[in-house]
Amino acid sequence: MPGGPEAVTERAETFGRDGQKVLAALWSPDAPGRLRTLPQVEILRQVWVHHYYWDEQGQLRWRDGHALPPASLRFDSPYDTDAHYCTKNGTEWSGYRVHYTETCEEQRPEIVVHVATTIAPVQDGQLTEQIHDDLAQAALVPAEHVVDAAYITPARVQRAQQAHGITLLGPIVADHSQQAKSGEGFGKSAFTIDWDLRQATCPRGKTSTPARTLRIKGHEYLQFRFAKADCLACPDRHPCTTSATRPRSITLLPRPLHEIQVQNRLDQETEQWQRRYAVRAGIEATLSQTVRSNGLRRTPYRGLAKTHVQHVLTAIACNLTRTADWIAETPRGRTRSSRFHTLCTAAAG
Repeated sequence: MPGGPEAVTERAETFGRDGQKVLAALWSPDAPGRLRTLPQVEILRQVWVHHYYWDEQGQLRWRDGHALPPASLRFDSPYDTDAHYCTKNGTEWSGYRVHYTETCEEQRPEIVVHVATTIAPVQDGQLTEQIHDDLAQAALVPAEHVVDAAYITPARVQRAQQAHGITLLGPIVADHSQQAKSGEGFGKSAFTIDWDLRQATCPRGKTSTPARTLRIKGHEYLQFRFAKADCLACPDRHPCTTSATRPRSITLLPRPLHEIQVQNRLDQETEQWQRRYAVRAGIEATLSQTVRSNGLRRTPYRGLAKTHVQHVLTAIACNLTRTADWIAETPRGRTRSSRFHTLCTAAAG
């Protein structure tokens, strides 16, 4: 728009004042009450709440993207109030997310057995428990469920096993402490934990004070803090902690979850685990097929319910195609390799 950002703000606030006049008229004492119950009026009201505010001088101001409500509470279009904004790995979109779960049995076709559709800001990991509960209700509980890192945490591994007897297989996020990432000093795995005494012992033999319980984003952790005098006198202080004055402390999950986390991190470094996890590539092929052949990432419908129906029908179409190919014993196509990949493979051989 000519005039730059200032002109954009001015135009947006003009729209805001016009809309506010409409809302004020609708809420005036002599306006028919039924008008305020119209869905279109409620949508208009919510849009103005999302995008405008009153400043200290009583002037209506545009939020211009810097003070908007969370995307999970703010719809992006008055024509589809279920469509929400999201960004993931640099990709931005407004709409929904779809989650497919498929079988991976040898000598049988991969069949999509569960479809979940959510608004876009709902994170992948929030669906793990729902997917398991839905599969249990449909008597389709798998012995092993292979997922990517977004769907798995130690708590979800524990819950899957306890609630449904499912082995949840996927990469647990690595230790993100500065020491573990840099490879210098002592990462959390270098400390010995006495769970009965709730104390940690560092590699130099110093013992922490009894752990205190923390609540971080609704989750319970244990914090082990070492004595300041011990840390200041330690010859390994510099690589162990970046603080000039404070002692080292480590924060761990409660014992059952910590043990799951440690064991999974060890397992996922092994060749056997890598072979088990390689089967997950199948669902990526399914998503690629449904996106390229069936337009999975575009919906002609409005609303979460109708979009979910589209996702289910797309999965059915994929299942029918795969079943027909399996019955007809149609050979599977080979995975394409780029020329650069082919060249690298030849050079490595």
